[in-house]
Formats: sequence, C-alpha cells, structure tokens
Amino acid sequence: MQSPIMENAIAPLEETMAMRLRELRMARDLTLDDLAGRSGVSRAMISRIERGEASPTAQLLAKLCSALGTTLSALFASERSEASPLARHAEQRLWRDPESGYLRRSVSPEGVGSPVDIVEVEFPPGARVVFERQPMDRGITQHLWLFSGRLELTMESGRQLLEPGDCLFMGLEEAHIFHNPHEEPAHYAVILCRNKV
Repeated sequence: MQSPIMENAIAPLEETMAMRLRELRMARDLTLDDLAGRSGVSRAMISRIERGEASPTAQLLAKLCSALGTTLSALFASERSEASPLARHAEQRLWRDPESGYLRRSVSPEGVGSPVDIVEVEFPPGARVVFERQPMDRGITQHLWLFSGRLELTMESGRQLLEPGDCLFMGLEEAHIFHNPHEEPAHYAVILCRNKV
C-alpha cells in the first residue's frame, strides 16, 4: 500500500499531463487529426486526454510521445523557469499506470539539457505492459537495471528473464513486453538515452 505522501505526489502530475500534451502538440504545429494519424491513437481519445477526461495507459502514452518526438520524462517535466542540477527525492515526479498499476518515478533533474533520463520503476506482481514497435523512436536506447524481484522482457529478438543485478540494453523503437508473473514486485531503473544516431 502506498503512503499518502506518495499518492499525493502523483495527483498533480495527472492534472498537468493533459496541458503538457496539448502544449507539445501545438508547439509542433500538429492538429488533433495530425497527431492521431502519426500515433495510431484516435482523435477522440487524444481530445479526451487533453481535456483531462481520460487517464491514458503507459502503452497509449508511449505512442503519443513517439509521435511527438519526445519521451515520457519530457511529457511529465514541469515548466520551471530555472533548471537545477539537483533533483530532490521529494520533488521527483511520480506517475502510476492506471492499467497495470506500475509506478514510475522521474529521477533525473529536469531542464538541464542532458540526453539521458533516469527512471525508477516499481512493477507489481502479475503486471504486464505491451509496447508496440515505434519506428519514430529509432536510435533512442535504454538500459534496464533490475534491483530486486524478477522480470520477463519479451522483445523481437527473443525473451529475457532478468534477475536482481542484471542489466539489459535495448532500442526503444523495438516492440517489447514487460511481464512480472511472480509474487514479489520488480524494482528497477531505466536509463534512457535520446541521442538519435
């Protein structure tokens, strides 16, 4: 069970995500129809998300971020006037996937211009998340470093069973499935690099 502090930290992010999605879409001069065509997400669903009427899943957000040429970390970033090289634990943004229940913490300092994002994830027992192939993410890579629990990751190249301490490298554009069929949660970090080749 999550502490009230953790749950309270999630709420403001849900409230600002709709606005950030709309801002990113408009900054790229895309209509709702344009973004729907690029992402494969319906115009009606994008409109509902931007109005704060729908709580998008991780899979749906991944499609939208790919179509916008951004990452979840950038989507969740605050609009601070000054960047700081220090991201205090209490200020790091949290988001819970409404479908799988996985909890995502944006660890990296925001607005410092680094091509690297560090994300901490708590993946619940029984959870499963499917990310479809995203050709627009070609060249974006990530390392997945498992701290505790066990995790099954299925990619186009095959299935990997991760144990504590294991680190897996993969391209973000590749279709992949995260699955935790075990009774204990999986706790891991994702180190994502946006330097496109």
